[in-house]
Amino acid sequence: MSKTYIPAILRRQIKAAADGCCEYCRVPSAVAFASYHIDHIISEKQGGLTVFGNLALACRLCNLSKGSSIAAYQEHKEALIRLFNPRKDAWDQHFQFRPSGLIIPLTEIGQGTIKVLNLNDLNRVEARGVLLDVGII
Repeated sequence: MSKTYIPAILRRQIKAAADGCCEYCRVPSAVAFASYHIDHIISEKQGGLTVFGNLALACRLCNLSKGSSIAAYQEHKEALIRLFNPRKDAWDQHFQFRPSGLIIPLTEIGQGTIKVLNLNDLNRVEARGVLLDVGII
């Protein structure tokens, strides 16, 4: 959680930029059971600033899973790969939905983000599948 106060106007700008959806898993806040967080893309712990270019709207599950992480370890390369950045990256260049609700990675960034944020947890996949079926996502 942020230690820094985020002004209401900046919160509104982030929510508008996100179109009311979690910028990681794409689930709309209107159908969520918990309020959405303003996430520091680069965490304050890592030196990230509280500015528009470093803030994203995140559902509770994505934000808590991400924590202060900024990269994912890729075992096969023995390397760190940065996570998806909603302010710099286009979601559909790194991820793709399956009708089941599964999120498929299209890049190493997508693969690492899915891993760290636990985007394909069975319960989350099933819920997204329902939302996709009814046209909410």
